[in-house]
Amino acid sequence: MGLAAESLPLRPEPSFDFEAELMAEDRGPVAGIDEAGRGPWAGPVVVAAVILNPARIPEGLNDSKLLTPEAREDRYVEILATSIVAVVIGHVRRIDRDNILQASLWGMRAAYRGLGVPVGSALIDGNIIPRRFPCQARAIVGGDGISLSVAAASIVAKVTRDRLMVKLARRYRRYGWESNKGYGTPEHALAIKKHGVCTHHRRSFSPIARALLLLDTDVAALPVLTRTEI
Repeated sequence: MGLAAESLPLRPEPSFDFEAELMAEDRGPVAGIDEAGRGPWAGPVVVAAVILNPARIPEGLNDSKLLTPEAREDRYVEILATSIVAVVIGHVRRIDRDNILQASLWGMRAAYRGLGVPVGSALIDGNIIPRRFPCQARAIVGGDGISLSVAAASIVAKVTRDRLMVKLARRYRRYGWESNKGYGTPEHALAIKKHGVCTHHRRSFSPIARALLLLDTDVAALPVLTRTEI
């Protein structure tokens, strides 16, 4: 079920307008859904679904990319304390098998199911509603800057993924994931050129696929780092 994606004028801050409108129609709770980590060369994609308590909406919610790491962490704690939250991790194996878009859409459906309560409607960041989505859904381009529920989901997804990448950086120390979070920075590219790839790199992504073939090197000859080698 779904409606066409909407691209709306940017507002200074997200609001609860969409949620209030849908709840006024007696459709039940509204879930905001967003992901973090579609673009990086390494690590998982993380999807979060959040149902805000209208009486206890944390202050300062916004698109996670517009908040400082400290502000994101503070909002994350408040969201978990006041809201119904589900988080799903789409690991590299799934990304490479299904592609990043399908892994993200799978995560949206799984996060919805993970809420564990009846949901009347869902607001999804982006322009695609997953097929066979279980409830009425609306895709909103830039939704994390428009809807408070989607903004909350973006914060939960971003903080969860950043924490995962920091943990991975302790085991795979050569790639700078504690700072670049797996994105294709010059530092990350240089580390791949020098050390090869590891099991958490997305081989379905063209920069990683190209790295495996650089300088006419055989794929089998290029180092593939495991945890014990780092």
